[in-house]
This record gives sequence, structure tokens and C-alpha cells, in this order.
Amino acid sequence: MPDNATTSGPIELRGISKHYGIGKDQQVPAADDVSFTIAPGGLVALTGASGSGKSTLLHLIGAIERPDSGTIVSSGAEVTALRGAALAAYRRTVGFVFQRYNLLPALTALDNVIAPLLPYRTSFSKRDRGRELLAAVGLAGREQSLPSRMSGGEQQRVAIARALINTPSLLLADEPTGNLDSQNAGEILELLARFREQSQMTTIVATHDPQIAARCDRLIRLRDGAVTDDIDLADGYPVDETIRRVGQLG
Repeated sequence: MPDNATTSGPIELRGISKHYGIGKDQQVPAADDVSFTIAPGGLVALTGASGSGKSTLLHLIGAIERPDSGTIVSSGAEVTALRGAALAAYRRTVGFVFQRYNLLPALTALDNVIAPLLPYRTSFSKRDRGRELLAAVGLAGREQSLPSRMSGGEQQRVAIARALINTPSLLLADEPTGNLDSQNAGEILELLARFREQSQMTTIVATHDPQIAARCDRLIRLRDGAVTDDIDLADGYPVDETIRRVGQLG
């Protein structure tokens, strides 16, 4: 287990607001007084139309951006108050998966996976850990492949392995299936769900796809930066019925 691995605790958003300027005077809310708590180990879908604030919330929770007001607490630490080394240490407990994969084209699959660890000393072999993760996402034997030689689904699997290299306590996935067909999308979500179960890692997935959201434990719907629905989906409904219920919310 990587040296920075931490025990997952609840994530609390308290009155989070974030605005972006358009032109000289207009401010658009990307997060509008958002408050909710996610229990440790939860698999939560953030849904809503493009521009509803899904990506902004992920960036705020992951400390890529700071809110204009409000606080974020993760595992007892006030993320919004962290600076310097403490902020960098928190970010290393968070794994990110992006829609566009963000792989470095000149690096092999293995080198892409271990890239986040290169600045740090570890008590384990980085390359061995990278190989283990590539095997875990179904890419054993593809360690030396360049991204240009891989399909979209394979590239996203590399991106997931990279996000897990630090054994994060929190995984944030921003439209991770947006560029994939339905079969690959389902496989990617199954991978995320399996890793969540194995490690009890809190996982938040931003998605506009009802079929992806319906496979999560909880759905938080956003509109114009505000929460409009917060629904427990772990109620034993068949998946097809849950997809229908989720789709009706829009």
C-alpha cells in the first residue's frame, strides 16, 4: 500500500458557492450554496445538464479549485483551509479520472500509470505496482503500448489505473464514460464499482447518463449550480426500474 494511504472518512460540503465571471459584470453560479454529506465508501452520482456544476464540484472537492464561500471537510480535515504541503498531501489522497483520459502520448501505458509517483519516494516498486494495476483493469501484457495504439476503452482503463496508483481514499470521476460506447461504458463503471467495494474507497462520478447514475448508490442532481434532488438508489430496485426512475427526474 502506498505510503500516503489514509482511512476514508465522510465528505461534508457546507454552503459551498463558486461563481465564474462572464464579461465585465455578469457572474454565473457553478455552485450555489451546496450542502451535503457523503458517507465513507459511498458510490455517488452527480448528474445534471452540461453547465449544471458537476465538474466544478469535483474540482472543489479535489482541491483543484477553491470555493468563493463555504467549507469542505474530508475525513475530518478542512480541505478549504489547507495550504502548501498539507494541501499537496491531501491531493495525493485523491484519484481523478477524466472524460478525455489525459494520458501523455509519448509515454507507454505503464509509464502513464506510474507518472504521479515519480516525484516521490515509495516503500514499494512503482513499476511493479503499475503492472499490478494494469492487470487489475484487464490490460496485462499491454504495459509498453502507447496511447495511440489503444482503443478509447483501453485508454480509460489506463487512466483508472493511474488514478489508483496512490491508493486514494477518494476517487473523483468526471464523465469517465462520456467518450465510450455503451458496452465499454458499462465495463468502466463495473471496474470503478469493483475497486470501490474492494477498498471501501469513496467514489463520486459526474455523469449525464441515467444508465450510469442508476448503478450508483445515491444520486445528487444539480441545476444551475444548486442541488435539486438527492436520492438514495440503494433500495433493491432492479436496474431497469432504477434507470426509468432516474430518467424521469430530468
